[in-house]
Amino acid sequence: MPVDYLRTLTAPERTRQSNLHLGLSLAFVAGATNAGGFLAVKEYTSHMTGVVSSMADDLALGRMDLVLDWFTSLLAFLLGAATSAVMINWARRRRSRHEYTLPLLLEASLLLAFGVLGYMHHLIGTSMGITVGLLCYVMGLQNAMITKVSNAEIRTTHVTGLVTDIGIELGKLLYWNRAPDSVAMPLVRVNQERLIVHVKLVLSFFVGGVIGALGFKHVGYVSTVPLAIVLALLSSAQFLPARR
Repeated sequence: MPVDYLRTLTAPERTRQSNLHLGLSLAFVAGATNAGGFLAVKEYTSHMTGVVSSMADDLALGRMDLVLDWFTSLLAFLLGAATSAVMINWARRRRSRHEYTLPLLLEASLLLAFGVLGYMHHLIGTSMGITVGLLCYVMGLQNAMITKVSNAEIRTTHVTGLVTDIGIELGKLLYWNRAPDSVAMPLVRVNQERLIVHVKLVLSFFVGGVIGALGFKHVGYVSTVPLAIVLALLSSAQFLPARR
């Protein structure tokens, strides 16, 4: 049943399959949010490497107003991750089954808020910096949640680590295990499961990015609504009464 499947994705009882399926779904959302968000605010908000580097560049060039903007983005991502950790730990200590659904519902609500702020930007005069900070907060919230879910095995908001791990496993796959008989060393073997998982996550992020960019190109900020619905569906099943 679809409801039963959705329930397993956010249940406290975790399996490698449920972690992977949740990770693929969130990687898709992150890719769509990051790519679509770039077209909206002209900044990528899902990874902090570029943010910290840009902050260093602008500090060296004396552009203190931009340094403050970058620092705000970094702080928003950090606060998002902290919020996710607080919500999950709060639910765990109360033995609640909603430890992962609460951050997802908050993320869905904030994506809708981003769409409203962006769509009405010229009417209500909101600062674009607030919109960028909101997206960074959402990405920090999501990344911390999937990190807690998978015990730091899965990341969804950036692909640098994933591509690095893919390269490591490809290096193992191509390695020629030939050594002198006098050297008793273990053979180098590829972790095929790890390789496949990370390739799937990168592809999911990419597909989400393409769809998110096309959505923003053609319908604008309204494209955040389907993403919020996906997150709401992922989390809502856990609130339904379990079948006997």
